[in-house]
Amino acid sequence: MISRSNKSQWKVPEPALRRLPWYLAYAKLLKSKGETLVSSTQISKEISVDSSQVAKDLSYVNVAGKTRVGYDIDSLIVVLEDFLGFTISHKAFLFGAGSLGGALLHDSGLNQYGLDVIAAFDVSPELCGTTIGGIPVYSVDRFQEIRKKNKVSIGILTVPVNQAQKTADLMIEGGIKAIWNFTPYRIRVPEHIVIQDTSIYAHLAVMFNRLKG
Repeated sequence: MISRSNKSQWKVPEPALRRLPWYLAYAKLLKSKGETLVSSTQISKEISVDSSQVAKDLSYVNVAGKTRVGYDIDSLIVVLEDFLGFTISHKAFLFGAGSLGGALLHDSGLNQYGLDVIAAFDVSPELCGTTIGGIPVYSVDRFQEIRKKNKVSIGILTVPVNQAQKTADLMIEGGIKAIWNFTPYRIRVPEHIVIQDTSIYAHLAVMFNRLKG
């Protein structure tokens, strides 16, 4: 394995990609209230992002607002959902069906954003052969077999820290192309592998540190 991938060729800056779902959620909230238009100034006040930044972020998705009118909410939702990939079902495997992994398997909301977890893998005899949230849990030894039948390219990593790199290597060797890493361990992957870290422990550390101030 080589060092972590640095996808500098992405057209849209990562900070903008992280903000776009905020705009989508706000647009959906306004739609539920019967609103039909929203301005960058409105979004700015609600999301606490400068209005010029909002306009720049939305320029990446080719959605145009009208001067002094704003954006059509229905169009904005459609364009954002399509651009972010939420309208296409992306099948995924989850590795590590313990407490955190089990919670994700119970989260039916992931489907609404295009992520369809179709199977989980674990080493625990107590978990293998069961279902969590309607999703089957298999022994990790069956990963290659199950993947050949489903051609899944996304893996969710929720194993203990001491198993993180080993499991990531197994996932990649089995054909996984993108890893959503929930462990606090900075796994190493080849350049062609997409890696997204979401460590709740890192976020806790930031929150606790800021509380001190």
